Amino acid sequence: MTRRSVLISVDRVRKSFRTRAGTPLLAVDEIDLRVEEGEIVALIGPSGCGKTTILNMLAGFEQPSQGEVLVDGRAVTRPSPERAVVFQEPALFPWLNVKENVLFGPKARGMDRQAARRRLDDLLSVMGLTEFGRAFPRELSGGMNQRVAIARALINDPKVLLLDEPFGALDAQTRLAMQQYLLEIHRVFRTTTVLVTHDVDEAIYVSDRVVVMSARPGRVLKTLRVDEPRPRKQQFLTQMNFAEAKREALTLLGYLSGDDKPTSLAATLHIED
Repeated sequence: MTRRSVLISVDRVRKSFRTRAGTPLLAVDEIDLRVEEGEIVALIGPSGCGKTTILNMLAGFEQPSQGEVLVDGRAVTRPSPERAVVFQEPALFPWLNVKENVLFGPKARGMDRQAARRRLDDLLSVMGLTEFGRAFPRELSGGMNQRVAIARALINDPKVLLLDEPFGALDAQTRLAMQQYLLEIHRVFRTTTVLVTHDVDEAIYVSDRVVVMSARPGRVLKTLRVDEPRPRKQQFLTQMNFAEAKREALTLLGYLSGDDKPTSLAATLHIED
């Protein structure tokens, strides 16, 4: 894979919270992470391991207790349109149609109307929503509403797209379709993306690298790099290198015994410390 410039740097980050009883709770510890420009990186790990905490620090919703979070060489201290976030629930405005929902941000920011309209048309085309521009959220399926939410995040041309379990509430078939849309928008817009997911298949299928985290306090166990060429095809889900990557991830997560760990990996999968 061609080396690109590093856009996101997480340096020795630790994050603690106070419980209701007032005792400290260490969520993540000594996290080091680099994300190159144009990459898709997935974070996987047990519930409560701090995946969303890391995403919130990248978004500027939370600040590290120790260490530093940098995007494009600048410390992240607050939310910014340059770091767009999509959550599991689309949270669209029910009184606005698809076009109005997507254009809400550019309108509020005073973005040039013609430029916003051109980007809107491109996004609706890529997301398969061109025919639904005047539809309201109540008239759309869950998957379509999530596509609108992603389009709304991308309309501002962010440097980073942060996805927090965006397909977690969808059925398996719709989820696979959404993964294809994610791959397509990445092919077209090349937006640097960090994805939090519990779905190991999803992480491997869409990502350039998969960061496997330990139970709380979350630490990076391994980073799996998947060199499957893009554009990705669904056939990848049935190939041996995909199965080996999944087996390695499940072993790291403790779902398989150490005896099940493969002794060698396909050339398309590399393990990094």
